[in-house]
Amino acid sequence: MSEPVFSKSAPAAIGPYSQAILDGRTVYCSGQLGLDPATGALVSGDAGSQAEQCLKNLSSVLASAGMGLGNVVKTTIFLADMSDFERVNSVYAAAFGQWKPARSTVQVAALPKGARVEIEAIASSAPASVN
Repeated sequence: MSEPVFSKSAPAAIGPYSQAILDGRTVYCSGQLGLDPATGALVSGDAGSQAEQCLKNLSSVLASAGMGLGNVVKTTIFLADMSDFERVNSVYAAAFGQWKPARSTVQVAALPKGARVEIEAIASSAPASVN
């Protein structure tokens, strides 16, 4: 059975969608922008600052589903400008540490609210198997 996930510590959805959907042991997180949950405005600074906020928001949504970044199995990063790749990659690497989920990074023509980066994720509470 699927159910919506909501975190008061992350920005409310800016459209007709859920922050995430929990389906069994898997949570499908909608893309998070670098929005300050208190104001709904983009955080100031470069794409790296926005990426840090994206990941904080994503962590808050995951926590509401009983998970964390260590449960993430796949992410997609959307960049308004691929020249921000190195800075965003650095922030991303620091947030995930030794854990390296599968990932895609794509450049898009534009993002909502003029954001420079958006990050979505799929996470699982299923036990990891290491070969």
